[in-house]
Amino acid sequence: MLVFAAASLSDVLEEIGRAYAAQSERVVRFSFAASSTLARQIELGARAEVFISADAAWMDYLQERALIDPSTRFDLVGNRLVLIAPRNSTLELQVAPGFPLAEHLGRGRLAIGDPDIVPAGRYAREALMALGVWEQVKRRLVYAENVRTALTYVMRGEAPVGIVYETDASIEKRVRVVDRFPEHSHAPIVYPAAAVSPASPAARAFLEYLSQAKAREIFRRHGFLEPRALTGKDCADSGCIDTSPAANDR
Repeated sequence: MLVFAAASLSDVLEEIGRAYAAQSERVVRFSFAASSTLARQIELGARAEVFISADAAWMDYLQERALIDPSTRFDLVGNRLVLIAPRNSTLELQVAPGFPLAEHLGRGRLAIGDPDIVPAGRYAREALMALGVWEQVKRRLVYAENVRTALTYVMRGEAPVGIVYETDASIEKRVRVVDRFPEHSHAPIVYPAAAVSPASPAARAFLEYLSQAKAREIFRRHGFLEPRALTGKDCADSGCIDTSPAANDR
């Protein structure tokens, strides 16, 4: 079975895939890339059986074209957005409204995913705009094809600062987290999962496994968050995630 998944899920899903194979004797193969790239490949007829996106928008894109089975769709995990620098950097900076990010770039550029196609880039642009610093840095960006490439730019010292998911920063010892972005500065980071239409029994079985205790423990160990159901609070402030069927139909 072939699973298409966002690049930021590479390490955790490879581990989950091995655990699943040991339990079920079913081999799962993965293709990791930007969610936009994978969604368009599915649209063009790629034979994936499961799609896991880094945001709702690309899952919505496929659902609107009847290319996923909406009855199998659910919010899998959440994440956080962080500002990173190379491990040997001495940068100290608090992410807050109006923070002097541009001043700390020196002659370098800020590495983010391409906001037009990469969910992590969209979250980054949204956060920078909300914090009032987008205009100062928008001409000093280096766009990456996915979030792992943005991580690599910083890891190699090709960019002095980058914006990635917290889970990406945690797996690379050659970078460090400078600060987290406030949850209210961007939409909740949620990864929806679904079977590609028509849903196969193998796809349904793997999606079910992703909700079970063993897989949840692996996600937690890699730093991913449990999606939180609506509590009636303002999600812009609380970072909560609407996992209701009505929300999934949007």
